[in-house]
Amino acid sequence: MNQNNSEDHVDHQVERSSTTEGLPVAPSMGPAMEVAEVAGQAALVDGRAVLIAAVCVGLAVAAALVAQGLVRLIALITNLSFYGRVSFAPVDPWQHRLGVWVVFVPIIGAVIVGLMARYGSKAIRGHGIPEAMEQVLTNRSRIPARMTFLKPLSAAIAIGTGGPFGAEGPIIATGGAMGSVLGQIMPTTAAERKTLLAAGAAAGMSATFGAPASAVLLAIELLLFEFRPRSLVPIALASVTAAGVRVAFEGAHAMFPMPDLSSPTGEAIACYIVIGAIVGVASVLVTKAIYWIEDLFERLPIHWMWWPAIGAVVVGVIGYFSPRTLGVGYSNISQIISNDLGPLKFVAVLCLMKFVSWAVYLSSGTSGGTLAPLFTIGSGMGLLLGAAAAWAIPGAHVDLRVAALVGMAAIFAGASRAMLTSAVFAFETTLQPLGLLPLLGGCAAAYFVSALLMRNTIMTEKIARRGVQVPVEYAPDFLAQVLVRDTMSKTLVHLKADQTLDEVRRWVASRGNGTRHQGFPVLDGDGLLVGVVTRRHLLDPDEPPGKRVRELVQRPAIVVYADASLRDAADHMVNHDIGRLPVIDRATRRVVAMITRSDLLAAHRHRLRETQEAERGLKV
Repeated sequence: MNQNNSEDHVDHQVERSSTTEGLPVAPSMGPAMEVAEVAGQAALVDGRAVLIAAVCVGLAVAAALVAQGLVRLIALITNLSFYGRVSFAPVDPWQHRLGVWVVFVPIIGAVIVGLMARYGSKAIRGHGIPEAMEQVLTNRSRIPARMTFLKPLSAAIAIGTGGPFGAEGPIIATGGAMGSVLGQIMPTTAAERKTLLAAGAAAGMSATFGAPASAVLLAIELLLFEFRPRSLVPIALASVTAAGVRVAFEGAHAMFPMPDLSSPTGEAIACYIVIGAIVGVASVLVTKAIYWIEDLFERLPIHWMWWPAIGAVVVGVIGYFSPRTLGVGYSNISQIISNDLGPLKFVAVLCLMKFVSWAVYLSSGTSGGTLAPLFTIGSGMGLLLGAAAAWAIPGAHVDLRVAALVGMAAIFAGASRAMLTSAVFAFETTLQPLGLLPLLGGCAAAYFVSALLMRNTIMTEKIARRGVQVPVEYAPDFLAQVLVRDTMSKTLVHLKADQTLDEVRRWVASRGNGTRHQGFPVLDGDGLLVGVVTRRHLLDPDEPPGKRVRELVQRPAIVVYADASLRDAADHMVNHDIGRLPVIDRATRRVVAMITRSDLLAAHRHRLRETQEAERGLKV
């Protein structure tokens, strides 16, 4: 018997989904076996991925049409609520002539939304993206079918009656719900359902803003938590398709048009990065304020169904004194980043009032989005900070429009930690390529400051409080980068098929090298693998001493090639509920070692050392 220095400790059940398939082994290897193949040899996409991509394209068309319908429904409710007319034409509510009666319009809408949440679905409360994230992380991407109509309807009522929200959040949530429902109707895996959910959400954002690239990035950074061709390609196709539908309805113009920008100076770029950092601090304060107010609502001695009505009182009162805070406010964003909304004092008051109105109403549990309010607040802050920088450092040539654009993107980057989404979004919605450099610097600074000061984000704080852990880093799978041959035991302890249990038990009792292992490969007279037996079976007192070891083999052996990855080995262990695998040399087709779950943990220890232990040494 040969020595194996690795020891398999207590086996723990690993809960992880896997798509690794067992492949039949060549007859020369002995009895029927299955082998974990090398992951790198598997196709990145296959026929199933093509089917999901095609489904995503169809889903995108449907989600884009729903987005167009929701925008028109919001316009209809706005026209009815503030102007008393039936019209689907987009209109801003702040041009109303209701006088003090405008205070009651949001309250009526809030009561309706509260009733819908109480007797329809509590899940319509909030801005949609955190709820979608929670379904992805905890419920295998399953969203109830009723959300596909309750969420957009409740959002249309809340926004159409003056709620200071954007339509994008509910549209993103609705698209995600459509994808999830479709994935529940079709026979799909949880991973495929997640792709459909993310594709629907990306299509909703793309159809709203005409920003297909940032929609894909949003799906990756906030919903997918991965970067794989099988999911990335279908989502990209869905996003482009939805953008095409939007172009067919509205044209290819920028969502937030602004005058052309000039190339920034080095000093100006430095100022924009500082502005991004300051806005990053503001994003932390905004997030904490939202959840502080939400906690205050939780203490109210009345049913949560009435909380939106209380929040709507604040919306109505502020809307009476500052009418531009009512409704979506996309026109406010366009005017701020173009620096033609009015005096800086007016911009400051508008942003402050918009924040208070939005924070209170969102925290009350009504239905609405966060992007448009954040963009309004951030662009206003950027404009004000840009004006301060231009006054303090006139030689830097700070462009107030660029400062506003940076503020718009940076506040979302800091609040959501979706840095790339934020920078690309600001570019796509303004079609200003010369703003990309300041945007990237400002968003990176905001992201960095936010990560330093705040553990969770505006998207994850709510679900984190419910015990849901959200991935924050999308690093390559370490196990997929390490081969079995680099981790397996270099020597092999095996049993002979014709040995009796009495012989084996005497050897185990000797406590020699290898006797403490929990599993042993069994080889026949030609050195071919018969199977694997465990220490428990060998020492089972019910088994007679004269029984041959080969008679204890209960099922075909599950093996792994030496040049397979540890991810292949781990997945095979999970698929077959085993704690060890014989390792086969691909050239000789012979067993060369065993690999155990303890070996996988040892590989993880190596990864931890790489990230935690600082080293010094110069290689010449």
